[in-house]
Amino acid sequence: MPQLRSIIFLAASLGLFAQVSAQDQDSVALSKEYQLQAEMILEANLAADDARDQMEIAANYDPNNLKANFSAGELRLKTIGKSLAVKYFLRVYQRDPAYNFALEYWIGQSYQYGEEFDKAIDFYTRYQNKLKSKPNYQGKDRVLPAEVERRIFECQNGKEFINNPGKFSIINIGNQINSEYEDYAPVLNEDEDEIVFTSRRKDDNINQDVFEDNKPYEDIFIATKSGNTWTRAKNIGSQVNTPYHDSNLALSSDGNTLFIYNDDNAGDIYASERINGQWMPPEPLPGTINSSYEENSVSISRDEKTLYFSSRRPGGYGGLDIYKATKNEKGEWSNTKNLGPKINSTADDTSPFIDYDQTTLYFSTEGRKGMGGYDIFKSTLTVKGNVEEWSEPENLGYPINTPDDDVFYVRSKDGKRAYYSSVREDGIGYTDIYMITDPEPTVAETKKPEPPKVDPPKKDTVAVAVVTEPVKEPVKEEPVVMVTEPVKEPIKEPVKEPVKQVLPSTFTVKVADATTNDALEARISLKGLRDNIIVPMKSNGPGEYIFSISAAQTRDYRLAVEVEGYSFQNINVKLDGASANPKSISRTVNMRKLQVGSVSILRNIYFDFDKATFTTEAYPELNKLLSMMQQNTNLTVEIGGHTDYYGSKEVNMRLSKRRAEAVKDYLVKKGVDSRRITAVGYGKSRPLASNDDEEEGRELNRRVEFKVLKN
Repeated sequence: MPQLRSIIFLAASLGLFAQVSAQDQDSVALSKEYQLQAEMILEANLAADDARDQMEIAANYDPNNLKANFSAGELRLKTIGKSLAVKYFLRVYQRDPAYNFALEYWIGQSYQYGEEFDKAIDFYTRYQNKLKSKPNYQGKDRVLPAEVERRIFECQNGKEFINNPGKFSIINIGNQINSEYEDYAPVLNEDEDEIVFTSRRKDDNINQDVFEDNKPYEDIFIATKSGNTWTRAKNIGSQVNTPYHDSNLALSSDGNTLFIYNDDNAGDIYASERINGQWMPPEPLPGTINSSYEENSVSISRDEKTLYFSSRRPGGYGGLDIYKATKNEKGEWSNTKNLGPKINSTADDTSPFIDYDQTTLYFSTEGRKGMGGYDIFKSTLTVKGNVEEWSEPENLGYPINTPDDDVFYVRSKDGKRAYYSSVREDGIGYTDIYMITDPEPTVAETKKPEPPKVDPPKKDTVAVAVVTEPVKEPVKEEPVVMVTEPVKEPIKEPVKEPVKQVLPSTFTVKVADATTNDALEARISLKGLRDNIIVPMKSNGPGEYIFSISAAQTRDYRLAVEVEGYSFQNINVKLDGASANPKSISRTVNMRKLQVGSVSILRNIYFDFDKATFTTEAYPELNKLLSMMQQNTNLTVEIGGHTDYYGSKEVNMRLSKRRAEAVKDYLVKKGVDSRRITAVGYGKSRPLASNDDEEEGRELNRRVEFKVLKN
């Protein structure tokens, strides 16, 4: 009840403040009021997301409110959109560099999360110099030198990985599985037609109340695949889920044993068996797996004889370590062994997955050669006699790994696909589940030159006398026989034809202000339109970026360009692949400032016929709009919804308004102040194309636009 009273009091105070804010108060007073609201939320141990949103409003009303700005940055680093923290920290740094002893460190960390590694290293180095100048400082806001050195190391690794991205296709698994809340820890059966995962969604949750962070409790969900489409996920049921937090860890290859995390004893591993289609109540694992310390992840081998798990028990190499156990004749897990220093580091090592080959181990670690947070690594087991040896773990690289946490990685039986949870720009919610497809060969790899054909030497023959040993028979003596044999001339080396070299095509993009033609430093990317494979890029001076395309065929790509203070652009382009005669293409992207009255079409936000629900493909565009609103905090916009020609005027007006409100609701749930957004429906009154054709016409007319009202 105390939590409920806090929520009621908070809601009442927010309502009162809405009335007060309507009066003619200056921005300093408004900043203090919003700061107070944020502090009340934090004191009540309610949602950090809500506190962050209120604190950011306070910071944006008054950039000189150092406490509000520093707190806004802190809350960003603790929640989501961590790269946005730098805006608030820099305001503090510009006004009072001594406000917090480790301020440069926090600026560096925010830049690191935003993959701006050179800027991060710069601020980490500044903080290192401060530590050297004040070696005796022992304040609570001091960050240890070893941690700073680790961050610099991660940034150096990040630069290396991003400059050499893997050709992985990373696709959001879709809105049948993912929700607007956190969805993570995917596990699949061997046939890959059933998925189990953990979600904090409200719909179909066993407990319709919320946890102390003002979000629904964790529940385990399940879905099956029909053809190539996942059915809508549903709660696995009250036999497994409780009214409190429940999360899955692993699934046996036959899909009939589900491993579950339980809060008992600081964290234990339980298992639920499926018998005759029904899941049984979870039971703790028999044997020596669980201890009085935390055990929080597990993976079982395909033959179900070996279990890999993480534990914080004493005797390890530091933090969480990965162990293995084998099943004895009684069906209990025994012979528990630490995997040793080849796998475990002094940092946390967790989330093991033993592949179907039973020799390749994938796991996540905060140590080793990572680029920030948990990174996913792999190692292979070899057995020589009775000695087991793991290979040196290898980082899976970018874009699978990021500066944030990357965990819960599992693979398919054929090794062609993997699944994991991540926070990415095309996310539907906070954390989504993605499918990874292994790299496909490039032209150079698929069309290797065939070896030149070698013609046999000409067979010129001459008579050669060959004396044979006479056969000693009493009848008669064999005569001398004359035979011919090819002359053995030296074999001539064949003339090697020059191998045609396959070279990447280049796509040069110049980013400029549409009015002044001044070059603009941009956040820019080029990805496959359908597979999201990242095209490698390098900067060639201010506002110029060169992409190297090594794909085999001509393909469709999406070019994404963002500049703070300008309207973002997502542009679809068709580009030639690598060839013996590579092409060089150039394009200038003119960016328009977010000036009052300017209108932009959100071209990739589409709706199903007669509905106001987003397709999965809409979320990259929605998140670009969200990012623009978060970066430009003074921006106020009108969201205009539009329909196609079919249906009555009244129905289309209502539908278009619902579509505009759907965009507004999405932004507000992500923390944008609702007063910055006006939703308007225009019905079918403003078509972009003919309504006679579905693909080229009506679908384009079912669109959303944004108009700048204030900036």
